[in-house]
Amino acid sequence: MLTAEQIVAAQKSNLDTLFGLTAKAFEGVEKLVELNLQVAKAAMGEAAESTHAALSAKDAQEFIALQTSLLQPAAEKAAAYSRHLYDIATATTSEMTKAAEATAADAQKKFMSVVDTAVKNAPAGSENAVALVKSAVAAANNAYESVNKASKQAVEVAEANFQAMTSTAVKAAAATKTKRTA
Repeated sequence: MLTAEQIVAAQKSNLDTLFGLTAKAFEGVEKLVELNLQVAKAAMGEAAESTHAALSAKDAQEFIALQTSLLQPAAEKAAAYSRHLYDIATATTSEMTKAAEATAADAQKKFMSVVDTAVKNAPAGSENAVALVKSAVAAANNAYESVNKASKQAVEVAEANFQAMTSTAVKAAAATKTKRTA
């Protein structure tokens, strides 16, 4: 049976976890806002430079060459921005996953302690029920581990695909620029 101290300790632990996760989420949002401000500031400066250069073009040929020259850097900047976004999301998710896994492991230990206590205090003749409960807990733990491994593998595949897609997009922009200047 749980005592008042155990309940208070559990609630305090849950609140600490909640506030920790909230702080991690805000850190991620803060990094995202900072990134967007940097990108907006840089974009404004580049837009001013591009506008001045476009207005200084002496003929249509020079204007087209200017526009073509801006294509590759724009693709690279978009790819870099996407990478930064992905890194922020991945880091924030990773921190939250670590906290969730730690909380789940702690809850699992506590639950197993309760099960062990119940097994020790079980009446004679309830061995089959106890074995069934232990089997169900083991199956649930195995299922959780399988899902967790599959999720991590899916994240790794998604990251590899993202990197390949970004690289392909930058190369395509470079190829387009090369064809237009040729």
